[in-house]
Amino acid sequence: MPISNPRNGSCCYWSVLSIYLMLLTHGLTIIAEDQNHDILVTDDDLINHENDDPYRTAYHFQPPNNWMNGPMIYKGIYHFFYQYYPHDVVWHTEIIWGHSTSTDLINWTPQPIALSPSESYDINGCWSGSTTILPGNKPAIVYTGIDNQKFQVQNLALPKNLSDPYLKEWYKVPQNPIMFGTPSTSNTINASEFRDPTTAWKLSDGKWRAIVGTQQGKRGIAVLYTSEDFIKWTLIEHPFHSAEGNGVWECPDFFPVYVGKSLGADTSVIGEEVKHVLKLSLFDTQYEYYTIGRYDIDKDIYVPDEGSVENNLGLRYDYGKFYASKSFFDDEANRRVLWGWAIPRTIVLDKSGKQLVQWPLKEVETLRENQVDLLPQVIGGGSLIEVAGITASQADVEVSFKIPETKHVEEFDPTWTNPQILCSKKGTSVKGRIGPFGLLTLASKGLEEYNAVFFKIFRAPNKYVVLMCADPSRSSLNPTTDKLGFGTFVDVDPLNEDLSLRILVDHSIVESFGANGKNCITTRVYPTLAVNDKAKLYAFNYGKEDVEITKLSAWSMKKAQINLTTEKNSNVVNQNNKEDKEDL
Repeated sequence: MPISNPRNGSCCYWSVLSIYLMLLTHGLTIIAEDQNHDILVTDDDLINHENDDPYRTAYHFQPPNNWMNGPMIYKGIYHFFYQYYPHDVVWHTEIIWGHSTSTDLINWTPQPIALSPSESYDINGCWSGSTTILPGNKPAIVYTGIDNQKFQVQNLALPKNLSDPYLKEWYKVPQNPIMFGTPSTSNTINASEFRDPTTAWKLSDGKWRAIVGTQQGKRGIAVLYTSEDFIKWTLIEHPFHSAEGNGVWECPDFFPVYVGKSLGADTSVIGEEVKHVLKLSLFDTQYEYYTIGRYDIDKDIYVPDEGSVENNLGLRYDYGKFYASKSFFDDEANRRVLWGWAIPRTIVLDKSGKQLVQWPLKEVETLRENQVDLLPQVIGGGSLIEVAGITASQADVEVSFKIPETKHVEEFDPTWTNPQILCSKKGTSVKGRIGPFGLLTLASKGLEEYNAVFFKIFRAPNKYVVLMCADPSRSSLNPTTDKLGFGTFVDVDPLNEDLSLRILVDHSIVESFGANGKNCITTRVYPTLAVNDKAKLYAFNYGKEDVEITKLSAWSMKKAQINLTTEKNSNVVNQNNKEDKEDL
């Protein structure tokens, strides 16, 4: 969800943000929370000062104030529902569901509150959940409520008026709660750790299925429920999937991905043409992992592929500030869209079948303007090149590098199994043979501040090892901001493939996509000098060997229309239209 454990008074990590995404198109709800300063809306003293807040993002979704959440599509309209406490940026039991709508997942219009605590089963907050489209094109929300005994239960809400494409009003069914902590023979439900129902799917037996995250001791569990009418749900005796030692599973997400096709699949698709993905958010570590495997419909269990694990050695959507994500199937665009603390991304199965590939939605490109291209060129060891002519604090950048063929490559130590630790030891200032090379984002004129995203190449016995790092250690002169770096190993052959990097910069958020989306890292940074028009962008190579830039294109990004009043919305539309005509 994640939420605090009300029974012990802990307020968990809800201290600053919750992103909750709900996609009505085959059900998306995303809820994400962040800790300390890492939010899409920053500290209390900045919340209501959009014009003079250098950290407020320009094209990432934000509520008018405080926390945020997610989207869905119904009758051609995307709906974004977000967990929200309108009065402050602290954890509170009076969590409600805010609501905004869009036609492109980029520009958003505010709508009335969708859900708020009102009944005994959700009096302590309307927390995360998912949506499912029922027969007759009827959207349904299943969400976690905390009841008057401080237990977590699952509840159902339906729209009051199906003819309203904006779904402005919802009601809670009288049968709530529909799922609650009743123990079974082998599934003892911990009612204090029982949350985040998934989008439901239906098999050929006509029954709906959905999973909910929980735990037994330190064993994380996805419990399975079935229903014939979406009202009365039965807990299945065996776990859908579980693993020892990683604590409660939050925000589970289960969906199919096509093998050999770059298309999205509806949640109920079953067969030889798909594999299945189970994503879990681990409360104990505040990281999330996904596995790829098969869905055994005869036993109603999920079986990960050999070597696919949900721990520190496993795969992650994003190796940076990214948690409690949720995906949904967009049937109008035939794609699966992932939401988290970032721009929405499409996700497909890599051609290897062993990992997912992510890429920002194509709609993001409608915000591009003032394109700047660099000619292919060699960037010498120890040098950097400014990418001028764009607004570097609000930008989209694509670059590709080619490394030289050389025998002089730093040897890879097989004990280097943790890429995040390796990035901290082999940072931007540590010169190697090949690398670090990449981009300096949100850099000040004198390089007192910069956020580096780069590659570094090592030689293992039978292959090259490519390390991708996000190093914010020099991102701010403010000594109190979090400057934790991140890293990941990229599965690519650097001699036979260009190393590509796409970065979205939006004032205080930097999203990096390496190797055409195989690996992603999101960071939050809070510069004091490199803000607004004072920020700069550089390509750099601090390694000893020369590296070739084969392609570099960069764009300034327009401001999206996000929860503006009608008058402000109109002004932004007119301004963007005027700029588009001038470009022509």
